[in-house]
Amino acid sequence: MILTVTPNPSLDRTYEIPALERGEVIRASGERMDPGGKGVNVSRAVAAAGRRTVAVLPLGGAPGALVADLLDAQGIEVAPVPVAGATRSNIALAESDGVLTKINAPGPELSAQEQELLLETVREQSRDADWIACCGSLPRGLAPSWYADVVTRAHAGGARIALDTSGRALLEALRARPDVVKPNAEELAEAVGRPLATVGDALKAAEELRGMGARAVLASLGADGQLLVEDEGAWFASARVDTVRSNVGAGDSSLAGFLIAGGSGPKALASAVAHGAAAVQLPGSVMPTPADLDPTAVTLTDRVPVDRELTEPVS
Repeated sequence: MILTVTPNPSLDRTYEIPALERGEVIRASGERMDPGGKGVNVSRAVAAAGRRTVAVLPLGGAPGALVADLLDAQGIEVAPVPVAGATRSNIALAESDGVLTKINAPGPELSAQEQELLLETVREQSRDADWIACCGSLPRGLAPSWYADVVTRAHAGGARIALDTSGRALLEALRARPDVVKPNAEELAEAVGRPLATVGDALKAAEELRGMGARAVLASLGADGQLLVEDEGAWFASARVDTVRSNVGAGDSSLAGFLIAGGSGPKALASAVAHGAAAVQLPGSVMPTPADLDPTAVTLTDRVPVDRELTEPVS
């Protein structure tokens, strides 16, 4: 079972539009409403793969109730933490050329009692978990060290923990030695405080994060592929993608694929890349099923192409 923790979930509305034109009336060609938040998306991808998952998340108001209903309809067990504030609602505008514009609301502020209940719920639900995936931004009220506390408690209970967050929350959590962290290129550059222009730059940054406490780093480099660095070595993988429809939740699908395949080693990396590539070819934040995956499109090597320039370098 994979347990996910989403401290700041959302109700996500995605509209497919021809092009974004400011000040104009734009008619959408398609729309979706999905439960949102990075951990929620990991649970959705795990469930789409036919595996058991439990989602721990604070929920409040009508949007929170709708998130719970949508997750239940997808076969996801929900461990809700009731909060006084309403769950946030986000909007994504997906243009026909693949450009995505997102408007994310801040979300409710959690009281001290709600924060402790969230931690206690994670502890209770983690007893049968193979992995705990803690993902996304922290809501107002939670200190940047909150993820570090979760990592420490998870390890004390014998659980493995994957972390997908950024900024100070990531840096604080590294001290607690999470089993794997999953930054994208921007988050990786921010963590080490320098630009990334090549795959080699990303490799050095990932090694630096390991030096700061991460036991393994799964770095997403966008269209260029993904990099896995752990004690046993480093691997690089990429996948052929025919058409990009939406990258909403693609990174979360990738993390799910990684954990489903064991959470370490080249096979897990190949699974992560296959899941991410499948997700970007689906509309909105639809998560891929096994039928959507194309393992033959994945290329994997232990000879990391350190001189390859990133398609989208991070300054």
